[in-house]
Amino acid sequence: MIAFVLKRMAAALPVMVVVAAVVFAILRLTPGDPAAILAGDSATPEQLEAIRQNLGLDKPVYQQFFHWVGQLLSGDLGTSLLSGTPVLEMVVQRMGPSIALCLSTIIVAIVVAIPLGVLAAWRQGKLLDRAVMALSVLGFSIPVFVTAYVLILALSLGAGWFPVQGYKPLSEGLWPFLRSITLPTLALSSVYIALIARITRTSVIEVMNEDFIRTARAKGLNERGVLLGHALRNAAVPIVTIIGVGIAMLIGGVVVTESVFNLPGLGRLVVEAVLARDYPVIQALILLFALVYVLINLVVDVSYTIFDPRIRY
Repeated sequence: MIAFVLKRMAAALPVMVVVAAVVFAILRLTPGDPAAILAGDSATPEQLEAIRQNLGLDKPVYQQFFHWVGQLLSGDLGTSLLSGTPVLEMVVQRMGPSIALCLSTIIVAIVVAIPLGVLAAWRQGKLLDRAVMALSVLGFSIPVFVTAYVLILALSLGAGWFPVQGYKPLSEGLWPFLRSITLPTLALSSVYIALIARITRTSVIEVMNEDFIRTARAKGLNERGVLLGHALRNAAVPIVTIIGVGIAMLIGGVVVTESVFNLPGLGRLVVEAVLARDYPVIQALILLFALVYVLINLVVDVSYTIFDPRIRY
């Protein structure tokens, strides 16, 4: 197992190098000039050139790339072009809301979706199954930002139960934290509930047709024991896989959700950095997201051995 993990981590290094090179190239090739944003509309060409020299943007692209790679190897993510703040410090400051939103979203999605999927498989073809599948299609079809605005209209502006925007950290109290994170969590989890419930249903239905399920029933095991003790456990591998994919997909959903609810997280930082053409911040965040994606896939692969003893690395 340790050898497998080390090999996967070694294989991730070329992926990170390619991601770094592609991101760096795309940012430099797209239209826009950070110096013009910093200087404003009334800046003279001399002022723009002075800013470019100060930021190192006047150097050839390959020199900028190798300088950035050297910084990364030394543990320096760079400095924001706009604020002059180290990027690592900005990431640490904004990490809390994003982690809270991702954790709450995936917890809600798992707690709601897996029981729904199992019940739909148990009542295949019945009214409950059709209702769950209809909700899944609805969850896939409605964009996250539309769900977010509907929730704001109904539960914030209408009922007044939750704040429209903003974030309260857990250090300010459990109830303020829950009130600020509930609507973003509900909006973002709708897609993942639909995804996980659909895969759970399909996987459990496939397992329910296996011989060992009929044997368990013939031995007198009740339906609850068959579903939870045999069917769900043997269907766990595809379910865990889709949960891992869902966690990786949260990166895109967090950007939209944090923008709608004005949460000061990494997703909102991405939007701000893109609009301001803040190269170091964008590059560091994309590399961070790519690293998280690679680590999640590694954790999912390792977890297969827990649910299926036949899998060995």
